Formats: sequence, structure tokens, C-alpha cells
Amino acid sequence: MNLGIVGLGRMGSAVSLRLRQQGFELLGWDHNADVNRALAAGGLRIAANPREIAAQADIVISIITEDHGVRRIFTGPDGFLSGDVKGKLFIEMSTLQPMTGRELAPLVDAKGARLIESPVLGTIPQVRDGKLFAMVGGRIEDLDRARSVLEKLTRRIVHMGPNGAGYAMKLAVNLGLGAYIQALSESLALGQKQGLTLDQMLDVLQEAPYACGWLKSKIDVLKGAPAEMTLDIRTLRKDLMSAVATGALSGVPMPLSAATLASLSAAVAGDYGSGDLAELPKFVREATLQNFA
Repeated sequence: MNLGIVGLGRMGSAVSLRLRQQGFELLGWDHNADVNRALAAGGLRIAANPREIAAQADIVISIITEDHGVRRIFTGPDGFLSGDVKGKLFIEMSTLQPMTGRELAPLVDAKGARLIESPVLGTIPQVRDGKLFAMVGGRIEDLDRARSVLEKLTRRIVHMGPNGAGYAMKLAVNLGLGAYIQALSESLALGQKQGLTLDQMLDVLQEAPYACGWLKSKIDVLKGAPAEMTLDIRTLRKDLMSAVATGALSGVPMPLSAATLASLSAAVAGDYGSGDLAELPKFVREATLQNFA
């Protein structure tokens, strides 16, 4: 089976390496020529554009940052659908708005191909170990066809429903993550203003009823240690923008999400956008000291 992958950022390059290690023949492409050259030097075959990927691969994976980028790789002049894709299966693994999946699926169907979305829970370490959690939207028979690939990347695959359902679940998860980190940020800022130390607070918060695996995994980063990047603040901001927009279209009030989005936007404006999510509490504490010094 020949596989193609478009989008070779941190997540995409990790996925491509994992699949090659599992014995798949892989052809890749990224819009960044420097990334293509670097991965080609590591042995990954690089295509000229997404159209060539779709022409040569039986199954095509895409992992792109945002909705407009995904639309371009499908419908642009050199996109997947600009050539003959009859019989192909596309596995879209980005974190997008549900309406994007619902928009693209009929376009892919009209070309004689199939599309499922499979956003995942987990980051680079889980990719390396094949321990991601996949939330799939699309036809169940297309998921069955994709399992031979997805099972090499995941510990569990859940079919959420038709196209759009997988994206909806991923946004719901990231919305909760964003709200948790915002609450943690405010907790630490409050404690600091009351004379508590960071070490004291983090020790106790790990015993709190709402303590979670994310907190335990990020303790060192929250104390200021460098960390392997998982999800950056700018990307979570994008995801919450998608969640709030989806809520607005669905008639769902989202005041908590809107407030968290404002905090993330302030962090991006304060040059924290490329930092790991666990750096948001540091930004909030610094902003608190500046505003109320």
C-alpha cells in the first residue's frame, strides 16, 4: 500500500516517521520548501505538490494547521482534487471546524474518492509510541479501510459519526483543555499575590479533586523548565476561535470559551504564541504583576 502525507510540521513529520518505521512506503509534501529538503535528507520521498501525492498514493493523510490551508490542498490548482482521485481514501487529521468536513466530503465524493477525518488526542511522544486516540468522522466502511494505517498510530479509534463529528469532538476536548489551563493560570496568579510560592501551590494542586494527567506531566514546565513542545499557545488559540465560531453558528452561548480566547490572544500579542501551553500561567502571572504593581 502506498501512502501519501501532506503537512510535515511537528506532528506530520512525527507521523511520517512512525509510518515509515512500520513498513509503509510514504510520499510527502509540505508548503515549506526547507522542511521538504530536511526530510528528504532523512530519506522521505518528496512530491512536487498535493496533486502528485494523490496521484501516487492509495491513501492520503493530511495534517494542516487551519481550515483555509486544508481547503487549498484539496481544491487549489495543484490540490488533491485537481487530478484523477477515483478510488482514493483521504484521512484528514487536522483540528478543524465541523463545517469544513461537511463541506469537503461531498466534493471528494463527486470525484469518486472518500474522505474521513481523524483528529487525535496526544502529541509527539504518543505518535512515536503509536498511542494516539483517534476520533473519526465519516462513513464506517471508510474507517474500516483506514484501520490498517490508523492502528499503527493509535491505541484506540472511536467512530463519532458522519463527517464533521470527529472535528466537533476534538474542539470540545480542546475547549475543556483551554478552560482548565486558564483556571490554573488564575489560581497560580492569585496564590502568588497572596504570598504563596509556585512550588507550594503546584504541590497542593496535584492533590486537588480536579487534578489531571496533563497537570502532572507539566509540573516541571510550570516551574520554568524547558519542555518538548506539545501544543503551542497560538494553535490552541486557533482551536478556541474555531470552537467559538462553531458555537455561534449553532446557537450555543460560550462565555467561558470567549474569555479564555481573550486570554490566549493576549498571550499571543505578548510574544508567548510559540510557547507550550504550560507557559500560559507564567504569562498570566507576569501580566498580573505588570497591571497591579
